[in-house]
Amino acid sequence: MAKVVIDANVIISAAFGGNPLKAVIRALEDHEVFLSEEVEQELVGVFKGLTRKLSKEQLSFIQDKIGQVVVMAKRISVSIHVTLSRDAKDDHYLSLCKEAGADFLITGDNDLLSISQDTLRENGISCQIVTPQAFWEKDF
Repeated sequence: MAKVVIDANVIISAAFGGNPLKAVIRALEDHEVFLSEEVEQELVGVFKGLTRKLSKEQLSFIQDKIGQVVVMAKRISVSIHVTLSRDAKDDHYLSLCKEAGADFLITGDNDLLSISQDTLRENGISCQIVTPQAFWEKDF
């Protein structure tokens, strides 16, 4: 069983189906998923940004799916601060991965995806940063 961190945007995208949904379902059903309070706050912020773009039914559906992920994931506090990403707000995901001892970070964010395995290892992070499709297709 792998330890997995999922980017908030992948969780939101999962509500619309496709590879993000497949990856999130696989992570929740077969592995341990870790969230932090900061990721939950990001989910709320992204959700609020959608309120003008989607119908009430769509918003209710997405809110329900986010709630399911939050309930099923393990929440941990992050006391480590890693500074590696070109986008400083993405550093929290790396810090969360290090804190959780994660094996995978699922994201579509190119700033995170561009970080090499060597750079991660040099900073004490043992996870692989993968797209939802790559996670879904991974042979465990």
